[in-house]
This record gives sequence, C-alpha cells and structure tokens, in this order.
Amino acid sequence: MVSYSRQFFKLTGSGNDFVFFDARCDPPGPLTNPDVIARLCARGTGIGADGIVFLTNSDSADFRMIYYNSDGSEAALCGNAALCAARLAFELKLVATEDFRFETGSGIVDASVRAGLPEISLTPVSELRTELVGISLLEGEKRIGFARVGVPHFVVQCDDVANVDILKRGRELRWDPSIPDGANVNFVSGGPGRWFVRTYERGVEGETLACGTGTVACMALIRAWKLGESPGKFRATSGSDLVVTLDGDRPRLKGEGRIVFRGDFAEF
Repeated sequence: MVSYSRQFFKLTGSGNDFVFFDARCDPPGPLTNPDVIARLCARGTGIGADGIVFLTNSDSADFRMIYYNSDGSEAALCGNAALCAARLAFELKLVATEDFRFETGSGIVDASVRAGLPEISLTPVSELRTELVGISLLEGEKRIGFARVGVPHFVVQCDDVANVDILKRGRELRWDPSIPDGANVNFVSGGPGRWFVRTYERGVEGETLACGTGTVACMALIRAWKLGESPGKFRATSGSDLVVTLDGDRPRLKGEGRIVFRGDFAEF
C-alpha cells in the first residue's frame, strides 16, 4: 500500500467512464504504472473506470490527452475520453474559447463545447474493409467489416445486438490473427432512424457501456455497405445517444462528456 494524495476528476461519456488527472504542472509520476492504473480502475476496490486520462502540455495544440486502458496499456485514441477531455478542459479553462484543438496519440483533434455538449473531429477513417475473408459468420450475423479510427475496430452487423453473446464472440474476434495488434469489436443493428451498438473493448477485455471510435467505425461501415448515410444516431448500451457525421475526410462525434465528481485519493 502506497500513500499518494492526488486530485482527480471522474467523467463519463455515455457510460464510458474515466479518471482524469490534470498533469500540466504535476507530472503523472507513478500513476502511469500498469499495476497502479489497474488498481485505480478496479470497481469496488478502486475509483472504478474504463481508463485513465492525463491532460498535459502540448507544443502543437492547447493541451495533450494521454490515455491508458484499465489494464495499463496505452492507446492512441479513445473517442469518449476525447469528448470528456474537451468538456473538462473547457470547465478548467485550459482553453480560451468554445473552439479549440488538442493533441492525442493519433494526431490533433479539433473540438468545441457548446451548452455543455462536446463535439470532436477525429482522425480520418483508414483501412476500411467491407468484408473479411477467413472469418465465418455465426447465426444472427449478416456481415463483418473492419475500420481503423485511430485504433482498430471490427464491425459486425447482426439481427439484434441484444441477442449477442458479446463476451464470448467479442473475445474470439478481438484476438483474430488478421489484426496483429488486436481489435475492438462492435456489434450493430437497427436502421437509419437509430442504430444500436454494443462494444467489446480491447484493454478493458469486456463490454463497455459506449465506445466513441467504435461508433464512428460503425457509421463508416454502414455507409460503405449502403445501409444508411450520415449523420447517424447510435444508441449505446448505457441508453445514451452518440451522433456521427461523415463529411470531408474527418468524422465528427458528438455526445456526452459529463463531470461526475472530483476528489482526492489517498492510497493505492
């Protein structure tokens, strides 16, 4: 047990929850240790979160966001964490206006916060594949595609996401050898009025209540499959909606970035 007092902020983006630290003046120190991250993210014995986020200084933007999954692995980007970062930065006055830019591991993100609602422009969708050879469909699955939105995503169109055994099927696809670094797995159903999405996230190794980059990947595949056009509204497992717009080369994501509470932890 180590005593280490530090202020933190707990935020949620449509149920995808994070512990944030303002590390501009006070470096992360031992908080980047994977064991420490896992303990802080543990539900029941820690603060509880899907990931840890540090806001640091940047030479190329208003600030930098550094994101770690709950297992201690660093990820280049997390869409809902980026929405939350935009909201927290605005509330802490790290930025001077409603429109600003911040740095991530996958590049610069353009952001805005209006009436408390953040919107971000993400890295362009790349490596789009509308079908994958070598992966068999299970009953209830219609097609499987792939897209990289800063991080890799499988997208599985299915009859009804409510019927998916997401832990079993998600784990199988997450480790599919066709993606050497492993992938997040998104299951989507519904139609143009509202899509429904569930996500198995690598690094968390389980279902999360929402996934921002996964939702963007779903919109990109839905358009490529000619099932609908953007903007698209996606209902996450949490019951919250995320809106994805694809125009130009950079997708835009709008959704919740809510400050749940702030506090100080004492031991880890």
